Amino acid sequence: MRVPQLDLPAQYAALREDIRARVDALFAAQSFILGAAVSDFEAAMAEFLGVPATVGVASGSEALIIALAVLDIGPGDEVLLPAFTFFATAGAVVQRGATPVFVDVDEDFLMDPADAQALITPRTKAAIGVHLYGRQMDWRPWRALAAAQGLRLIEDAAQSVGARDALGASGSLGDIGAFSFFPSKNLGGAGDGGLLAGPDAALLERARRYRNHGETRRYHHAEVGVNGRLDALQATVLHAKLPHLPEWNRERRAIARRYAEGIAARGLADRLRAPRLPAPDSEEHVFHQFTLRVLDGTRDALLAHLQAAGIGAAVYYPVPLHRQPCFAGLAGARRPLPVTERLAREVLSLPIYPELGAAREQRVLDSLAAFYGRG
Repeated sequence: MRVPQLDLPAQYAALREDIRARVDALFAAQSFILGAAVSDFEAAMAEFLGVPATVGVASGSEALIIALAVLDIGPGDEVLLPAFTFFATAGAVVQRGATPVFVDVDEDFLMDPADAQALITPRTKAAIGVHLYGRQMDWRPWRALAAAQGLRLIEDAAQSVGARDALGASGSLGDIGAFSFFPSKNLGGAGDGGLLAGPDAALLERARRYRNHGETRRYHHAEVGVNGRLDALQATVLHAKLPHLPEWNRERRAIARRYAEGIAARGLADRLRAPRLPAPDSEEHVFHQFTLRVLDGTRDALLAHLQAAGIGAAVYYPVPLHRQPCFAGLAGARRPLPVTERLAREVLSLPIYPELGAAREQRVLDSLAAFYGRG
């Protein structure tokens, strides 16, 4: 039995009639750029997140670039960000002409505020916190650090849509939050898409202008922005999926719990460390990924074993940002980041999605046990 990394056809099959009806209506109207489809989805996301407004943009990467732009981050500025995350977080900083400063992470894969504090200079203007794999960061120490040092806070919520804790929803906690709707995300489109959110309505209004060439009204431009709009087709698909997201995230948490229990029951806890589980009633983790740590140095062999068995395991991310060739010239690239470097050698993500099903879950667990001779 194959266990794909994702099963998007199964997700679509359950929603086919609703999505087709909405897309047919869009094509009948022939309104593809901004318009009601985008504004209606933005309003639905604002209600979902508990923020005054949201701004749909072309991708998660574009969301980060625009977030930095409306915070006036640019040449000469430094931005703190985790070394262990997807490339776009640092890429957006460089696109703005600023300098990424790579921060080590903790055992939950989240940026370490103590390490960040030691890296602050007079040029440090912002920090980008990444809710990696779907776990919401504890934002309290970051708010304290920002208040003490005069920093702006950006949330990279690309992997954490729907996560929330006592402070609020992921993407609503900093000065501005950036989401991705890449098809593989918990809320994924039929192509690229992204969103900006946050508590500051004026900042979001500037982002709304900036995504459309800085236009204030037709052919009048207050600043040089970008062509970074969320298109109406993506908004239509995403709006159809949004009501299902809370249940999808609950099922991801249930699968994560069963994976962790299955690893322990098979006597694999000495080899494989499952991610720390949230409390049963907590929504602080939405398990965009279920990421193990392989403790005995066999990660690559285990990955090959699973892939040979038809199981869509993957490594996110094998090369940390401070070791990427394009950043070799940065002073921070030479600084050792021990937790980041260890995690890059250990992490292994298992298939996790609401359509997985009991038989495929068991197939994954049995394949893990077989690798270690404990089947």
